Order: sequence, then C-alpha cells, then structure tokens
Amino acid sequence: MTVNLPPHHDASTDDMAHTINGSPMNGGPVAETNGRHSQANSDETTPVPAPQDKLIVGVDFGTTYSGVAAAYSANPDDIDIIKTWPGGNGITSDKVPTEIAYDNTPAAEVSPITPEDGGAKEVAKPVGIRWGFQFKPEETRLRCIKLFLDRNQRLPHFVSPLETAAQLRKCERTVMDAVSDYLTKIYEHTMETLNRRYGESFVNSTPVEFVLTVPAVWSDAAKNATLQAAERAGMGNRHELKLISEPEAAAVYTLRSIQPSRLKVGDNYIVCDAGGGTVDLIAYKVTQLNPLRVEESAVGTGGLCGSAFLNYRFQDHVKSRIGVERYENMRDKKPKTWQMGLRYFEEFVKRNFNEEEHSEVNVPFPGLPDDEEAGLDSGFLILSAAQVKTIFEPVIAHVIELVEGQVDAIKSRNGLVSGIILVGGFGQSNYLYMRLKQHFNAPTPPAASPPPPYTEQPTHAVAAAATPLQSVEVLQPLHAWTAVVRGAVLRGMEGSMVEKRRSRWHYGTSYATVFDEKKHPVEDRYWSPLWERWMVSDRMQWHIAKGTPISADQPISFHYTRNFRPSQSLVIEDELIACETDSAPEAFGSQLIKVCTLTTDINSVPKSLFTRLTTTKGVEFDNLDFELHMKIESAGLVFELRVDGVKYGSVHAEFN
Repeated sequence: MTVNLPPHHDASTDDMAHTINGSPMNGGPVAETNGRHSQANSDETTPVPAPQDKLIVGVDFGTTYSGVAAAYSANPDDIDIIKTWPGGNGITSDKVPTEIAYDNTPAAEVSPITPEDGGAKEVAKPVGIRWGFQFKPEETRLRCIKLFLDRNQRLPHFVSPLETAAQLRKCERTVMDAVSDYLTKIYEHTMETLNRRYGESFVNSTPVEFVLTVPAVWSDAAKNATLQAAERAGMGNRHELKLISEPEAAAVYTLRSIQPSRLKVGDNYIVCDAGGGTVDLIAYKVTQLNPLRVEESAVGTGGLCGSAFLNYRFQDHVKSRIGVERYENMRDKKPKTWQMGLRYFEEFVKRNFNEEEHSEVNVPFPGLPDDEEAGLDSGFLILSAAQVKTIFEPVIAHVIELVEGQVDAIKSRNGLVSGIILVGGFGQSNYLYMRLKQHFNAPTPPAASPPPPYTEQPTHAVAAAATPLQSVEVLQPLHAWTAVVRGAVLRGMEGSMVEKRRSRWHYGTSYATVFDEKKHPVEDRYWSPLWERWMVSDRMQWHIAKGTPISADQPISFHYTRNFRPSQSLVIEDELIACETDSAPEAFGSQLIKVCTLTTDINSVPKSLFTRLTTTKGVEFDNLDFELHMKIESAGLVFELRVDGVKYGSVHAEFN
C-alpha cells in the first residue's frame, strides 16, 4: 500500500514554507539505515543475475545468551546450530552467554589520525578478551550489555548502569566497543566453525550472508547501532548483512513447522519470544498458504520480564529463608555451593516445574548445615510448590499481561486468535506454558448448561453472551530455544514472508506554516521576510500513524516543497521525528523522539526541475518539489529521495 499525502499548495496554504531564512524546516531525504549512499539512478530495468548458492548465517544476539546457526542454500533443510564454544570444557550448548571482560589493559596508545578524529587520539587497547563460557562463577564481567544500546528502554533492576560504566571506564571502552568486541568473537568463532565444516577454500569462494536479530520493540537508533556494531565486528565487511526482528524470525520458523496441516487463511498467531531479559511479541495473520505469507495483525509489544528475573527472585527467596548473613557468607566463601543451587534452579525448576507433579522441590546447597526452621536438610533447601509459585507468579503475570494486550488488539479488529507460540529460553518453561493455557483456554461448558434466554428479537449481543469464550491454543514448538536463530537462517534463504508490517511509531517531520490565529498561539508567531507574512514553526506533519499497516514492497510516499535562495547550499539537513503514544501532538514537544538527522545533497538534481519564484520586494529564490519514500522493514527503516519519479543525490542518515 502506498499512502500519498496531499501535495503542497500555493503560497497561501499551510505547508508552503519549509525553508525560512535559509534554514531547512521540513522533511529531508534520507538513506538506508546501513549508512551506504544511494546515487542518482533512473534505470530501473537492469537485469538481475541468477542467484548464486551461498552460506546463510543467523546470529541471535541476546540479552543473556546468544546463538548462531548456519546453512548452505543448496541444502536449506540442513540447519546447523553451533554447539561448541571456547571455554565450554567439551560441554555442548545451543547458545553462549552474552558476557565479556577485558584483561591486562595497557597504557593508552596513540591511534592513527583519522578524518573523524580531527587529530591524534589516545585509545587504550585491551590485550585480552574473555567471553561466553570463559569465566569462573565469581569473576566480574559485563552482562546484559546489549540493553544499553537502546536508551529508550528501561533497564531491569539487576543491571546497574553505574557498575557497567565503571567497568567500561576501567578498560576505556564504550558500550558500542563492548558490543562490537563481543560480536567480533561471535564472528571469528563462526567463521572458524564454517571453515572446519565446509573447508577454507569453499568458504573463501562462497558468498556468506549474515542475518542478525534485534528486538522488535527497539528504537530505530538502537537497531541501527546494532547494525553498525555488527559491521565493525566483520559481519558486514565482505559479507551481506541484514537485520530481522526476533519475533519475526521465530514466526518464520514456527509457522513453517506447523504448516500446512494446521494453518488456515485468516488465522492469527501471537509469537511470544520469551528470553532471559526481555519478552518480545508480535501477532501475525495468515494471508496465503502456498507460498506462506502473513501480515502483522497488531503492533509489536514487549517488556522486561524474562527468565533472569526468576533468578533474582530465587536469590531473594534463598536470602529470606537462610538469612542475609548466611547467604552472603555462602556467596563469598562457598561460591560453588551457591552456583550449584542456582544451576539446579535454572536447569530444572525454571524449565520443568509443574505444581501438579512437584509438591516440593529440593534445591542442592552442599555444605550448608541442617536447619529445620530454614528448610535445610542434608544439603538441600526444600521449597514447597506454593513457595516456587511465589517466585514465578509476578514474572508470569507480566508475560500474561503482554500476551493479553496482543489478544485484545486482534479482537478489537474483529479477529480471532488461533494460537500463542512460545519460543525463547523462557518459552521452554513448563510452568509458563501451563499458566498461559489456564488463562487463555476457556473451560468447556457443562453438558447441563441452561439454554440462552428467550428473546423475540435475536441480537448479536444475545448471541455473543450465549457463546462460550474462545479457547486459544498454546504451542511450545520443538527447538523453542533456537527458533529465533533458525528463523533468521530461513529468512536469509527464502526472503521475507511478511507482506505487511504495522508501524510501531508515528513518524513525521516538523515544518513552518502561515500563522492562523484560530489554530496557533500568538506568542509562537514570527515575521518571515522571505514570505512577507507571520509564520509559526515546529508544527508537526505526521506521515505515518502508529499501527498503520505498511506494505513490504511499496513505500510510503509523501510530498514536500523546499525553497532555496541563490547561492544557498543544496545540502539539506532535517530531523525524522517519532512519537510512541497512541495520539500524536500537533506541535513539537518533549514527548517526541528525534530518530535521525537526514542529510541530502541535491546538487545533482537538474536545474530545470527547480522553479524560480520572486517576492514582492524582488527577492528571488528557487523552489523544488520532491518525494520522500520510506519503507518499514522487519528491523529498520529504508529511505530514498525521488524528484519527478527519479532517484537523485547522495543521502545519509545519522541516527541519534
């Protein structure tokens, strides 16, 4: 779907003045989020060569754990999950902890002069980097570093910005440095594994494409920062690099795994990607079965209610049961005792707890003396089913609330939810699965239920009241923990199956317009010598509303006019602005977010496409009409500038 906003009007209308006294005031052209430039190009019929077989690598960069999968396009069904990691001591794991630390940081060295630096710059370069499994339990390292990429997201209580900043200062690294360093280790280990599997000569002669996952609810700036970090890590150096949202990647894998026997056109499925730190959700409606095509049926949501919160609630429970002093003594002097108990909670209780089967849970804490009052017996802390539930319930309730929001959004559009698909590490939890089933599966009405009340005039309201609540199936697919990374590989193999996505924000630009005493505060007006009338600035023009379905193939198109005085620079800078609230304001304010600065050089636009205008005082200026085309893709925004239907100029987007 292409949405065309009304074209600009003449000099007496609201959106006529976008450049006042040489200052750009309205939406500028922008570039793709990977920072590469687009040049003038009027030839849209260039033949596309036949695709070459390639290696597809999916990278699930998670908050607490990260995973990698790969496949050769000639054998698309053979998806390999990397299971061996440095420091793993021979133990295989589908994922590796998202943790990194720096060793032996030397004195600062002078780095080479670069244009960006403007001169020599002292940068401390760490000698050694440990990551993933290369830590003892008690050792300090950077955790959850991914969360710091999005300044708009609230941090969980167990992540300390001050402690993280102190660790980064000690080794003179930034958040972007740490993320890039971690992804570099992922990249190096992945390439080494591919060389072992396929052979160096094959890997060197075969194109490698990386598909990196990001949270759907992240800001555009955070997604772009992740992309830049991956490029710095080498994934975009001599390889093609793409982004995909985590729940969309999970949907690609899980919906294909249940197709075609169970899917029907019109079905709505909610994908709940429950990980260690965050829970990310998107709902999809099936629009076509062969090939499988879907569209987003509700705006994606998410929250901080991953399984790591259960760990900290378990920690607080143990502390309250055995006492703060004994707990701290165990953590300091018997760290292996604590790690054994925590590991049992993570690997057994979090995944397998079922209140119907487990009336009590015995968590091992070897070496702790018996204490009947505390519930310590023979080196075990005994937890009743009720006590385990108190650990789980607040976190589970938050997940249910998020899923309920997606269900309500679908129902508000008269849709029915066919299923809830649980993926991610927390998505493997038996207790989460059972609680979702209890909440969303309505009980079967008893056989002896009374008939609906008699009415002479049947109505939809009466029929709805007599209809039992819809039962929503909860699915926990095979390979739930690696569904995201498997879906990323499939996305690289087959392209996107999503036909329409819903905008998660309002997107717009600010502009100047003629002062209207009926609409604008008098204190906001100013006199424009160019237009010879009273004007107001910082008015908002919203080009895309939150929740708008956007076609994956056709861009949103909106029309602008810009004005230039003679000798004025034709390099334009503007801000793309976003709003997360349901209703967007008419004027720029503190609740709005500057997504990126849009810079466009339009010197290559033929002068014949400009219109020369003259004011009543003989001041001449040029006017240019253009369109800004914007696509909302799985994990980012893609832009281009067109003048009279042709792409022109070099464009750059600098995300804030």
